Amino acid sequence: MHNESATIFSARAQTKKARRRRLRALWAHARTVVLPLLVLLILLLAWEAGVRAFNIPEFVLPAPSRIWQASVVARDVIFDNMWSTLRTTLWGFLASIVVSLPLAVLIASSPLLSNSIYPLLVLTQSVPKVAIAPLIVVAVGATETSRVIVAFLVAFFPLVISVAAGLIATNPELIELGRSLRATKLQELWHIRLPFAVPFVFSGLKLSITFAVTGAVVGEFVAADKGLGYQILSGTAFFKTAFAFGAVVLLSVMGIVLFQAVVLAERLFFPWSSNESGNA
Repeated sequence: MHNESATIFSARAQTKKARRRRLRALWAHARTVVLPLLVLLILLLAWEAGVRAFNIPEFVLPAPSRIWQASVVARDVIFDNMWSTLRTTLWGFLASIVVSLPLAVLIASSPLLSNSIYPLLVLTQSVPKVAIAPLIVVAVGATETSRVIVAFLVAFFPLVISVAAGLIATNPELIELGRSLRATKLQELWHIRLPFAVPFVFSGLKLSITFAVTGAVVGEFVAADKGLGYQILSGTAFFKTAFAFGAVVLLSVMGIVLFQAVVLAERLFFPWSSNESGNA
């Protein structure tokens, strides 16, 4: 009888320990979402309370509840503008990929090419895009093409640098092994350097997609009749601050979703790369 009681007690203790382990594992996964949402909720409540307590005019700083109401009323206009900005962002992001990967390969393949191309890349980034955007509009016209070019100019530089750094940082022993097996330059690039550079590539893609959103909005500030950037300008011009804040919030959500889409693609197609990035 004593042995049976001890066995039952031990089984219950093991069950409790297993339940605690499951709860700890669940919390470890959930806290990355729960904690930021909790902090965001606290900030929104403080914002709402501050606006009401100090009676701040709506055209200066609208309360979150007023921003929500204005966004719901104008939801058709806001979502129409969002699709325009999203289209410009994705085209600029795609153009940055098409241009950046060959440039990175050229930079990594030869010190001479690196010394020739790299200063030009730095030059393109030393000029503020807000300053160069009007010149692009004059050259191309006030069309979506000019906005895509601005988004591309903002987005491509971090991708070039990240990919080139990954290609250059390839383990020299792997390079020597490939050359000992008489691998061609193309085989070395495809089978050794590119797989090694995958974590760097996705780091650059994550930066590039968020910068593309910024570039699209800059282009819309300069010349556009549609888009979230245009909505922000028109909202502030007519003191519809809540309407403009709604566009800013939607821009933030769009940037987060696009960033997480790149993260998801990395985890699905290159899970080993996302593990290395997490460990780093």
